[in-house]
Amino acid sequence: MSALKSIFRFGWPYLKRYRGRLFAGILLGFLFGVSNASFVWATRTLFDRLTPPEQREVRIKKTSDSALAQRLKSMQRSAEAACDPFLPSRGRALDGWQIAGGMLLLPFLVFVRGSVGYLNSYCMSWVSERVIKDLRLDLLIKLNSLSMDFFNRATVGELLGRVNGDTMALYRCMSLGFSDLVKEPITVVSVGIGLLLIDWQLTLLSVMFIPFIVLPIQILSKKTKKALSSGMLAGISQDSLLVEVYTSIRIVKAFCLESFQIERFRTIYQRLVHIGMKSVQAKELINPIIEVVSVMGLGVVIIFIFYTHRTIPNMVGFLTGIVLLYTPIKKLGGIPIYFQQANIGAERLIAIFQQQPSVQEKPDAKRLTTFTGELAFENVTFAYGKKPVLQNFTLRIPRGFRLGVAGESGSGKSTLMNLIFRFYDPTGGRITMDGHDLRDLAVFDLRSQLALVSQDVVLFDQTVAENIAHGKPGATQAEVEAAARASFAHDFILRLPRGYQTRIGEAGKLLSGGQRQRLSIARAFVRNAPILILDEATGNLDSNAEAEVQAAIDRLAEDRTVICVAHRLSTLAGTDGIVVLSEGRIVEQGHFKELLRSGGVFAGLARKQGIFHQTSSVPVAG
Repeated sequence: MSALKSIFRFGWPYLKRYRGRLFAGILLGFLFGVSNASFVWATRTLFDRLTPPEQREVRIKKTSDSALAQRLKSMQRSAEAACDPFLPSRGRALDGWQIAGGMLLLPFLVFVRGSVGYLNSYCMSWVSERVIKDLRLDLLIKLNSLSMDFFNRATVGELLGRVNGDTMALYRCMSLGFSDLVKEPITVVSVGIGLLLIDWQLTLLSVMFIPFIVLPIQILSKKTKKALSSGMLAGISQDSLLVEVYTSIRIVKAFCLESFQIERFRTIYQRLVHIGMKSVQAKELINPIIEVVSVMGLGVVIIFIFYTHRTIPNMVGFLTGIVLLYTPIKKLGGIPIYFQQANIGAERLIAIFQQQPSVQEKPDAKRLTTFTGELAFENVTFAYGKKPVLQNFTLRIPRGFRLGVAGESGSGKSTLMNLIFRFYDPTGGRITMDGHDLRDLAVFDLRSQLALVSQDVVLFDQTVAENIAHGKPGATQAEVEAAARASFAHDFILRLPRGYQTRIGEAGKLLSGGQRQRLSIARAFVRNAPILILDEATGNLDSNAEAEVQAAIDRLAEDRTVICVAHRLSTLAGTDGIVVLSEGRIVEQGHFKELLRSGGVFAGLARKQGIFHQTSSVPVAG
């Protein structure tokens, strides 16, 4: 019951959007349950009419004084009297109406029951599909609103599990669990009332066996919940491993890691098998328990019928009702499993929705239409957890300045870029753009002033034109082609099978490294942002591709403020100035040649890359 409450509390904001169709589904489920009771009445009535009329009258007189719901019995007799002209009866000549009624009564009831059941399932599925669509969209909106620190903690497999697995558990609960929760109890109640009208003693005798069904189901449901929770965690590990292995398949093959990865999969699958069997044991024991108890109860009822000499029509009607009760009771036994699965999924989704981004836009955020002054770091400190990355970092970058950033790995270069884009906020100090603290600006306005070209090229499984246009949503084809020409990508694009309309595959895998990088530069061109961030933009390219890409970058950098993070120091020779980082601090700054002559940290890094200061025609170190 607690699981049902928590699921309903979580899902109601979505369900109420479609409450018209939802209530229609509930009403149809109610009618479906009631329609099952009509079979008890129909079979009893048909067999009763096989009894000679004089015996029928005697039986009615014998039972008319019993202390059972006289009003309901009166309504039942009124219904039988209304149907009398259309149903065959022993001792009366058959006519066309009676033949048709005798042949079509049960098929008609089956048709009504089937139609109502279909409409109920349709309405509940209609609502469930739309609820899950809305839920997944809200979940993706929430995920997109979260800051980078959340994605650093979460795994891809975990996120896929929540978007797909958890929402699918809720879908099954709503389309099947909620539907059965309406239909099956109503079926049990309505058929039970029909059985009470036929024979209250037999009905009470049958009810005595219900506790022997309910108690084992409750115990097994607890075991099922534990197994389902463990299964979800193992499933997330499997999804994460799949993503990890097959996004790194080149490394796996290059280092002959296939056997190692297979062993990792084998360990996870062995755990999944163990958990799966625990879940199967708990779930599949429910049906045998229900079947054994039901058949034992049926056997007792049959012996009681023989012992008390019940009439044939009553016996047939009662046994029909017992048979009709078997399926809903069996389904009711499985409903807790739907709710346990959905409850686990709802708890995990609630945990996501309760997450708050560490980087938030202020309600009264200032608008910034263009960058005209300078970008400044004022005593900026930043740490990932307790580990400091930047310490008292101060720097001013005027508009139009080309700044190079160098340093050993882990010195804080990438963190600098992340702070400019406001993927994170400083833990101390502030960063300003034209005198405005970045935390006071609208995030969209801030990032509209920035364009990024990174060594980790991110492209999407869309067309070439669509990938370029991502730099400026709504860009025209002419703007896309102009950006491609400026990045020296136009010629190779035309050689593709469908030109600008060619799909480039997942992560652009159908293109070469240089081609992918030129598309990312074209994307930055079409954005036309005043500040350009270059993060090791040529770090993964060979010499030929690097020359082509560097030419495109040089054109892109014209008339822009450029911040170039580089491991390959030769790419910083054309900058207006360089800052050298070490352990989050600026340890050197100056022009390229000045830093080479100084013999400091930069010169040491340069010597490792074969770059020497030219004091004469012969290269020397120093």
